Amino acid sequence: MTAAVDLVNLTRTYPTASAPALKGVDLTVEPGQAVAVLGPSGSGKTTLLRLAAGLDAPDDGDIRLNGASVLHLPPQRRGIAMVSQRPLLFPHMSVLDNVAFGPRMAGAGRMQARNTATRYLELVELPGFGRRRTTELSGGQQQRIALARALAATPQVLLLDEPFSALDSELKSQMHQLLLELRAVLQPTIIMVTHDHHEAMLLADSVAIIIGGMLQQHGPAQSLFTHPQSLAVSRFLGGRNEISGEMRGRAFHCKLGVLRLADGTACAQGRAVMVIRQEAVRLVELTATDADTRGIITHAVAHGARTLVEVCAEGVPLQCEVPPGTPIHVGDHVGVALPVSQRQVLLDDPCPAPSRVGTPAVEHVH
Repeated sequence: MTAAVDLVNLTRTYPTASAPALKGVDLTVEPGQAVAVLGPSGSGKTTLLRLAAGLDAPDDGDIRLNGASVLHLPPQRRGIAMVSQRPLLFPHMSVLDNVAFGPRMAGAGRMQARNTATRYLELVELPGFGRRRTTELSGGQQQRIALARALAATPQVLLLDEPFSALDSELKSQMHQLLLELRAVLQPTIIMVTHDHHEAMLLADSVAIIIGGMLQQHGPAQSLFTHPQSLAVSRFLGGRNEISGEMRGRAFHCKLGVLRLADGTACAQGRAVMVIRQEAVRLVELTATDADTRGIITHAVAHGARTLVEVCAEGVPLQCEVPPGTPIHVGDHVGVALPVSQRQVLLDDPCPAPSRVGTPAVEHVH
């Protein structure tokens, strides 16, 4: 119940659109792995799933399972199942027959299909629900049935199009745990679309970022947060710190001084932007030896359990998150540490951001 997926140069332009919904997307998912696809609304995420499922056809490119193209196959013969935002259950069928639908379409007899359905109802923790009508179920139960129906078809690939987005936080957490348990048992190959960064990090082995119909970056979620390959990815993932400057040799020159990079970091010379996650920036004592710069606290706003603090250092606004219980007062003078391992320099600078500043001639190496 698993397969390698290769989406090769997928391109799709809708007749009424002025730009492609997808443009040359290449994405590989290894057998049994889960990839979360993130991106702004309208970026092409659902189009990607529809093409893979056979619900739409690409203008160019290929879709391969275990190296073999499935473009010529109808949706029901691709070995791919899809669960959408809405459960889309058959209201005229019982819960059991909804789940048995896939095996029946594959040629199984009624009894065999229902036995299979019973097994998958147990897997999604709804044993004994087979005789119920779908209209008698809660939203969370309906989504479990939709997931059971998809899995009962024994697909090689499972596509998830934000299936938990309409659930409240408690139900969503329960569905997350259920999917993790199902992955451990069935090991399906999964491509899931989500807007939830936390969901992507919890459920997926890697994350693919699609912006404007193009695949911007694909890799482990943590690496995308700490080492984005473009400003577009950094901004989409909520990065708040952008410092304009210039790469000269192995150092980044900016208003904060001369900031060195981690050993082995490759970066072209010239004008650039350093990004560093607000979670990585630390407030320290003014006299601390690990302070890379010093400034004054200008804003402090509760951000969940933590506090989002802005420090103005040499005219540069720096954002950092501090843990609960940290005494913060606007107007305090503080030191700011920018961990070397978290510094990322990017050369693509399509549009200036308010937090960026010019390049000064301060020569303190940190």
